[in-house]
Amino acid sequence: MTADRSRIRVADLLAEALAGILQRPGRTVLTLLGTVLGVGAFVAVLGLTASATGQISQRFTELAATEVTVEEIPAADSSTGPAFPADADQRIEQLNGVRNAGVYWTVDANKAGPVTGVPLPGAPTGAQSVLAASPGLLRAIRPTVREGRLFDEGHERSGDHVVVLGGAVAARLGVTQLAHRPAVFIDGTAFTVVGIIADVQRRPESLLDVIVPSHTASVLWGTPKQPPKMLIETRLGAARVIGSQAALALRAEAPERFRVQTPPDPRALRDGVGTDLAALFLALAGVCLAIGAVGIANTTLVAVMERSPEIGLRRALGARPRHIAAQFLSESALLGTVGGLLGAGLGTAVVVLAAISREWTPVMAPWTVAGAPLAGLTAGLLAGLYPALRAARVEPVEALRR
Repeated sequence: MTADRSRIRVADLLAEALAGILQRPGRTVLTLLGTVLGVGAFVAVLGLTASATGQISQRFTELAATEVTVEEIPAADSSTGPAFPADADQRIEQLNGVRNAGVYWTVDANKAGPVTGVPLPGAPTGAQSVLAASPGLLRAIRPTVREGRLFDEGHERSGDHVVVLGGAVAARLGVTQLAHRPAVFIDGTAFTVVGIIADVQRRPESLLDVIVPSHTASVLWGTPKQPPKMLIETRLGAARVIGSQAALALRAEAPERFRVQTPPDPRALRDGVGTDLAALFLALAGVCLAIGAVGIANTTLVAVMERSPEIGLRRALGARPRHIAAQFLSESALLGTVGGLLGAGLGTAVVVLAAISREWTPVMAPWTVAGAPLAGLTAGLLAGLYPALRAARVEPVEALRR
């Protein structure tokens, strides 16, 4: 008969745990809040990490994986002339898989002189760098034109005195609009501003340059002091093939005069970035979950101290220590599971809303959402272990005297 009295069913255990939780709704809500925030942060961080990694992968594929750089190797004999032919853009753009290609170099400041908005002595210098570029380069850097247009092959062939300015440079030079065909002055020579660039996707330092046609720069300031370079924009998957063909396409008789740089393997970089981000944010999510577990442990321990008479009465009626421990352990486990369920919903909502606000595609692994209640249950069990053991050691006589 004693054995029957001390037996406890799972259904009764869950009912007692639920009753114990509902006895103090205010404290239960506050305890759940810590678990909800912990699990919610866990789900949200993992989801945002996956979404951000997907965006890194996409942007890397679209930009870095489609970019090839060709550098001129200075010849030992200076009489051989420039390595890049006059029609370098056209030669490269004829290759299958090339979108745009352009040659560029920074003009020697000693030759170009200061750049000002007005041709007056002592006028403030608005920009220090003059970039000589072929029309193909302007297309390859994918600019966003705020006003006007980019110079084209017609300007290049004619050697026109035209420039394209970045937005910050235009503001410093006092060029705010192009309706009256404003000009800037490079070492006293007037150049008509045909366009203002607001942003670029490649070579962002171009926003700080005064960009002039490469043929115009060659006529005015001669051979570049620094070796020219070429930027090639390719289609997806064509970068390595174009890298192997570029030097021959430019100068079949002297391909050794060029050094070609192709992008690294995008999968290795993407996986490396994703792994680093996941490890960092997973650690932060673990800290959040630990905070929720501490809240459950504290609440359960206080409940054990407050419910000592109840524990004593149960022991006097035949409950064994393991039954008392199971009761409090089930309460903390139930708190953790409910907090995990609510936290999973909260974390998912945060990921979706953040992705929508950033115009991303939300990415979440199924195990992240499905495992959130299990994480809450595990946290609840671990948090309730010590309070449950302490409750099991309560002596019935001493508990009934309180």
